[in-house]
Amino acid sequence: MRKTLTALLLASVALAWGCDKKDAAPVEEEAEAPAAALSEDDKTIFALGAMLGQRAVQPLRLTEAELEVLQKGIASTARGGEPEFSVEEYGPKFEALMKARAAAGAAEEKEKSQAFLSGAEGEEGAVTMESGLVYRTIQAGQGESPAASDVVKVHYHGTLTDGTVFDSSRERGEPVEFPLNQVIPCWTEGVQKMKVGETAQLVCPSDIAYGDGGRPGIPPGATLVFEVELIGIQGQ
Repeated sequence: MRKTLTALLLASVALAWGCDKKDAAPVEEEAEAPAAALSEDDKTIFALGAMLGQRAVQPLRLTEAELEVLQKGIASTARGGEPEFSVEEYGPKFEALMKARAAAGAAEEKEKSQAFLSGAEGEEGAVTMESGLVYRTIQAGQGESPAASDVVKVHYHGTLTDGTVFDSSRERGEPVEFPLNQVIPCWTEGVQKMKVGETAQLVCPSDIAYGDGGRPGIPPGATLVFEVELIGIQGQ
């Protein structure tokens, strides 16, 4: 609870900074000012605000009106003032609000994912596992298959069902190594089916990915799509 509230408070500081900057300069000058005109400190603070907005505020799925309420709350205490509503009374309610908003978002995301999952299951060569994983070989391999306890070396490209890339070793240009039993269940199951040299698509429903909690860049309840190349198995 304390960590969650701390994240929200840090987000509030970053948002308050944005409000102060807007008040300090005419709108016309602010709109025309190039990003290069910002100081390094400004850019760092902006990046902090963006990160905290994504991690602490985005899961709340605030409406424009609610975002304005949040900004008013920030402004009420940012310079030492007293809030209109008691933090001691309403602060403890934040976690319940966060959970309710995340659950609602997860339900919507799962419903949206159904059509995509159905399409993936209908692809030629696709196999749907009991867990819900949809597995399809893109390029066959000739090597051994790993066990869950093995350390594997892979390249991967991960997207949401709308094609948004959330993580990709391909884009970074560097493969990764990890114990196969220390990743999401979809990977533990799917990569064990692969042979070294194989490239496969793993379509992972949220129940075997990041669940209703999601993670930065991945909405609660999201179905994930990975293209994975199994490069090697440590010790083989």
